[in-house]
Amino acid sequence: MTAAPEPRPIAASPPATLSELRDLAVAISRGEAQVTLGAKTHSALGRILDLTGNPALLSITTLAEVLGVHPSTLTRLATALGYSGFPALQKVLLSASMAAPGEFYSRQARAALETGSSSRAQAARLCRENQANIDRFLDGFEERSFEAAVEMIMSAPRVAVYGIRQFHAVASFLVYGLRMIRSDVSLIDSNSLGVAESLSMMGDGDVLVSASCAPYSRQVVDVAAAARRNGLSTVAITDRASSPLVDSSCAAILCPHDSSFLSNSIGAFMVATECLINACAAARPEAARRALRERDRMIAEMGVERDG
Repeated sequence: MTAAPEPRPIAASPPATLSELRDLAVAISRGEAQVTLGAKTHSALGRILDLTGNPALLSITTLAEVLGVHPSTLTRLATALGYSGFPALQKVLLSASMAAPGEFYSRQARAALETGSSSRAQAARLCRENQANIDRFLDGFEERSFEAAVEMIMSAPRVAVYGIRQFHAVASFLVYGLRMIRSDVSLIDSNSLGVAESLSMMGDGDVLVSASCAPYSRQVVDVAAAARRNGLSTVAITDRASSPLVDSSCAAILCPHDSSFLSNSIGAFMVATECLINACAAARPEAARRALRERDRMIAEMGVERDG
């Protein structure tokens, strides 16, 4: 089967950069680090990484209020990670610019809402929030993990993608995009072949891509874990390093989704999926060009598209 990417070694000393801290958080989720965290501190770490550049990081009390935990939880987290105390962890967290990613968009949204609750103001707020999430995705972009996901997908004999409820749309879009450049990509759908049946047909070297964000769909988490236990390589498209999907993943793509949408926002996830599809095509350019030419030829032959 395709070899999973080797985890980056976790140093004995505490992380000195945000990138190293994010790597450690992922390693903790996968059980690859010597550090062990309780459920509350583990969740706090994942959420803290989403707050890069947020002024709440300036105060342990304010940060604890934002996270809904006691300040002592943050102190315990810092010492568990190897820091002398919260101030040492805080120094790493504040190493990024204090201008929160997408803050301009948030200010614009607030300004729009001050004029009233018109449909345009509501639309402006949601659009700006999605733009901010895309900015945060790019600011926190983990190139090593992203490239590992691309290589796994493009090297696999077969790829299956799984997501339910809202993330069924993300999964379907990823399947559509990957099928433009390779044929053996399928959508796991309980309404067709069935989840267990789909997994049973996969073997050595095959890859499962799972997508979900908080509150995580238990079924998706369980299927990803079962796939990994049965020797499949796994890719997670999720929101934070403490996501349960990271636990069973060989590579994880993390994407923020904070917004005023009445449910989980998937706008930034769709953009991240576009990035993944393009990267997969760029990884095998000649094969991608051949596949796209054949696709265009078949569309023309069948008269699928029309002008005007």
